[in-house]
Amino acid sequence: MRLQDTIAAISTPPGRGGLGVIRISGAEARRVAEAVLRVRGEWRPWQAQLAELIDREGHAIDEVVATYFAAPRSYTAEDVIEISCHGSPVVLRHGLARAVECGARPAEPGEFTLRAYLNGRIDLPQAEAVRDLIEATTLYQARVAAQQAGGSVSRRIAPLKEQLLELIALLEAGIDFAEDDVSVAPASEILRRIGPVLAGVRALAGSFAYGSLVREGITLAIVGRPNVGKSSLFNALLQQDRAIVTDIPGTTRDLVSETAAIAGIPVKLYDTAGIREGTERVEALGIERSYQAMADADLALVVLDATQAVTAEDEALMGRAARRIVVANKADLADAPAGVLGVSALTGAGIPELRDGILAAIAPEGFCEQESGFITSVRHEQLLRESAGYLEKAAGAAESGIPHEMVLLDLYAALAPIDAITGATTADDILNRIFSTFCIGK
Repeated sequence: MRLQDTIAAISTPPGRGGLGVIRISGAEARRVAEAVLRVRGEWRPWQAQLAELIDREGHAIDEVVATYFAAPRSYTAEDVIEISCHGSPVVLRHGLARAVECGARPAEPGEFTLRAYLNGRIDLPQAEAVRDLIEATTLYQARVAAQQAGGSVSRRIAPLKEQLLELIALLEAGIDFAEDDVSVAPASEILRRIGPVLAGVRALAGSFAYGSLVREGITLAIVGRPNVGKSSLFNALLQQDRAIVTDIPGTTRDLVSETAAIAGIPVKLYDTAGIREGTERVEALGIERSYQAMADADLALVVLDATQAVTAEDEALMGRAARRIVVANKADLADAPAGVLGVSALTGAGIPELRDGILAAIAPEGFCEQESGFITSVRHEQLLRESAGYLEKAAGAAESGIPHEMVLLDLYAALAPIDAITGATTADDILNRIFSTFCIGK
């Protein structure tokens, strides 16, 4: 990317809407905007003002609101002009084309955020959180991403990095005084200092077990015999009538899927065909897909009928599901079997307890109440694991009495992945991979 260029992009999604936004950033942003717009009055930083979007002949195309963000107090730390038009694709495309004609170039995916990172407005975890915030499908995901965009991950890493740098400085000083036989850092002191850093890095890496659930969500297959109320339970968990419900066995012939939020975690629900023997071919194909969905899902919800005794088919189904929760539906009509959660898709009884049970089955212990301070990026998790490995090697070397020069090599190696998280030493190819996943205009 030519970062000295002035760039422009449509920053709102494709399609028609009440409003659309064209964003221009760079040293020539104001000149480009003046060529595209007829502004009523003078430009004033951080103020919105009326203007007209014009064509080459100076004819007005749309009445717009233009906002000028002067460097360095802008999203990219460059001059930024945001033009709010009516959300017609024709108008937006014209505005972008005129900006390009007047000296801007079309922005690459994520280039505005990349410039914010390169200009020191945000660090790399904050930049990655911007993408997560845009892609959030639940309010909890959005809240976590907003916290990370505000620096929550960086704030957890900063003290660990500071302690590691202090230890490195101590050992470097010890090497300088080695000729004087002054022991600046005995092994016990090195181990005492490594311990908290290693524990902190491990804890942060371990938080990915929950963070990946928050970001990626899980799949849940609802399985059981015909007419046990799978579709009704599917609708109850989804809190809307999505699947067709009748008292005719075999109503569901194919997979029906929809995403619900359970404690803020996206859960993709699959309503499956009722599993039974001796069915005609179309239903048999649906049952094959039920088994496949159960095998592929992160968790299976095996549904029994509280008004009937547990059958051999029920037992076989429970045995086939590797990770499962068993519930007895129609608990408003009869008691659930011992040890099985009774629910009623009709009255809603037991549904909150079922949601809690699903969360308990998928979330690591102790993380369900955690609001922030965990990581959601697999890149961060891998780098933290790498750093922890080198810290363990450094601790082992110190215990074995290996010279400080060799311990320092491991400590510097442990520092490098931490710097790669914050972006202090991130290679260009990694930056390209990260920002290429952004949408154009952000």
